[in-house]
Amino acid sequence: MQKLTIIIAALAIFTSCSKEAATATDNPSTTITADGGARKAAAAAATTISFSGYTWEVREQGSSGPGPNYWSASNVWVDSEGHLHLKIRKDPATGRWLCAEVISQQSFGYGSYIWKIEGAVDKLDKNIVLGLFNYKAGDNGHHEMDIEFARWGNSAWHNYNYTVYPASGSGSVSQTYELGLNGTYTSYKFVRNSTSVSYKGYHGHNLDEANSFFPWTTPSGFNVSTLSLPVHMNLWLFNGNAPSNQQEVEIIIHSFAFIAG
Repeated sequence: MQKLTIIIAALAIFTSCSKEAATATDNPSTTITADGGARKAAAAAATTISFSGYTWEVREQGSSGPGPNYWSASNVWVDSEGHLHLKIRKDPATGRWLCAEVISQQSFGYGSYIWKIEGAVDKLDKNIVLGLFNYKAGDNGHHEMDIEFARWGNSAWHNYNYTVYPASGSGSVSQTYELGLNGTYTSYKFVRNSTSVSYKGYHGHNLDEANSFFPWTTPSGFNVSTLSLPVHMNLWLFNGNAPSNQQEVEIIIHSFAFIAG
């Protein structure tokens, strides 16, 4: 089996996910429309899409974090089957690599967060990051729960990461794993409650325990967030560096589901 490691605080630099979310509410047991007035001006006129029964804001922004990167709404679309596509591509006119992100217009609290993914997430270039996460805008280092597929620029590092930032204070907790898949259909889940965040991955799109891998729960007593938070999904370049293989990449998210509880 792969070696598991718990890393306290050290991965904070690596898991600086996009910080362009809506404000959260303090009622974690409900799903609530976020306050649009708290969004940055750059996001005010953003394109929105409908995916998996929710409305998502599509990021369109110049050089900004994480990365920094350039973000293009043209790199995001929903196909005729209702699947969400996120793409990193090179703009032939400018030579810039353009990234993709969507942010829910609703906030989500205690319960299960489930993604069904199509794509070779275990074979992403060392400079590419796919993130699935909760995050409170404007409060870096707090109120964040991440699933990230990334090697953070180093081919020798594990490619699958769980990270949770505390509600207050400093020091995240993380766990990493070397993900190796037989196919391109996988599912991922984390479960939030008032005392912990628990993670698990699955081969295929059925959440059958026989197909599960890499379960992990935050250590007992860790100060988890109790806020309701928007969901982000993004595909970006670590430190803004181009893919080392110079190849564009596309990931398909078949569905996102939130089950309160």
